[in-house]
Amino acid sequence: MTESEAPPAKAPEGVSGAPALPQPVLEIASGYAFTGPALDLGALLWDGRCLPDVQIRIPLPMLNRHGLVAGATGTGKTKTLQLIAEQLSAQGVPVFLADVKGDVSGISAPGQENDKVRARAGEVRQEWTPAGFPCEFYALGGMGHGIPVRATITSFGPVLLSKVLQLNQTQEQSLGLIFHYADQKGLELVDLKDLRAVVTFLTSDEGKSELKGIGGLSTATAGVILRSLTAFEAQGMSPFFGEPEFDTSELSRVAGDGRGTVSVLELPAVQDKPQLFSTFLMWLLADLFHDLPEVGDVDRPKLVFFFDEAHLLFNDASKAFLDAITQTVRLIRSKGVGVFFVTQTPKDVPGDVLAQLGNRVQHALRAFTPDDQKALKSTVKTFPNSPYDLEEVLTALGTGEAVVTVLSEKGAPTPVAATRLRAPESLMGPVDPAALDRAVQASPLYGRYAEAVDRESAYEKLTAREAEAASSPAPSAPAEPASSRGRGRKGDDQDSSVVEQVVGSGVFKSLARSLGTQIGREITRSIFGTARRRR
Repeated sequence: MTESEAPPAKAPEGVSGAPALPQPVLEIASGYAFTGPALDLGALLWDGRCLPDVQIRIPLPMLNRHGLVAGATGTGKTKTLQLIAEQLSAQGVPVFLADVKGDVSGISAPGQENDKVRARAGEVRQEWTPAGFPCEFYALGGMGHGIPVRATITSFGPVLLSKVLQLNQTQEQSLGLIFHYADQKGLELVDLKDLRAVVTFLTSDEGKSELKGIGGLSTATAGVILRSLTAFEAQGMSPFFGEPEFDTSELSRVAGDGRGTVSVLELPAVQDKPQLFSTFLMWLLADLFHDLPEVGDVDRPKLVFFFDEAHLLFNDASKAFLDAITQTVRLIRSKGVGVFFVTQTPKDVPGDVLAQLGNRVQHALRAFTPDDQKALKSTVKTFPNSPYDLEEVLTALGTGEAVVTVLSEKGAPTPVAATRLRAPESLMGPVDPAALDRAVQASPLYGRYAEAVDRESAYEKLTAREAEAASSPAPSAPAEPASSRGRGRKGDDQDSSVVEQVVGSGVFKSLARSLGTQIGREITRSIFGTARRRR
């Protein structure tokens, strides 16, 4: 049947042979016939057939309304991320991808045409052209292939660090008091040994009296935190905290040709530390939230952030942590940042967070066990009403197929559409490690972050103070109370730094009244308790 024979009132734009299609298909086609810029996901699947005339798309302005990419292992989630990231980059939008398995680095290299790629492109009517995209590769603490990403303990904050240390709610609150104490006294916490030094001081004979002044922190709880820090450090976690601290504005860069830079955080070397890398991803997002200006609704996102293995973030999370995630996701949209959580089932994401996710790409689910069947039914309930039998469809989808619903240009949910997805145009697999290392070392950012710096901070200052106290002659008069030690030494006021003075309790009291030194005043904490020095 030709286009001229189609009834004009029912034929959605861009759909040929529309009269031969069932009414539900026409309604789906109309729901995805966007007029503005959009990302192409693939072609509609209906009644076992792929209909290339009905293209399924996501409006570009709606990418900052967040999303979910879900599905069982091996169903094609990673390739979906790659497909979306490519098109965002091509339209000038920077992208952040967490590469947990080590197979996303191929986005930097042109893809390789083969029979499968040609077949998929033909099925969905895709003009497939091999292409690589501008990339920067990062690695947590320099463990693995990539530019080292580090955070200072001060900026990481107590809420996120408690998640990493697996502290309970009481211990998390106590750690928050320790951070508050350090902030107020100008004791900057750069790395783990700085925090350990402050906790050690607070549990020492000299420091115990200070515990009473910061909200009744118990010596026992401080001891638990100290032991957790020691164990954490013994597991080789030290490289992740320190300086130079990563500037998250690097993630919003655009290449010279106008394409958005794809920032790939290589995580294979820390796959066995899921609590660490998932929490570090949240730090990156929280830091962006802290620094980016409000922009409201924009024509295109400023950055799209893909949060892989999202279930690890929510496992055993405290209420404060979950509340902070929910608030961050809710508010960061107005700063032009879109967040996509990637996990196996929607039930891995708390309901309050799931409610913020406007775009859904659901790959196949398995129903081999009673728990699987329960998860399947729960997933189906999260979709809008649909002409599909979603329980059947979701268990029958093949690799590279998904059920999609997104927000239209008007912000309304589109019809549910089973979709055969397009093939990525970049390499669907990892690049050679040697080539990856060359790309990392050629980056202009490499010289900025490659070498760790261990400058003078809380550990060095407290250690110097302890050494000074140990070398001083014993006083002939009765020893002063701990609250007055460190005062009355002639010349010290001129020669001592602020941090050297704060370990004297008299100075502590003065600083507490004035809300800290200039350094302390510059520390402002965001939703997660993260902090960023003024740039």
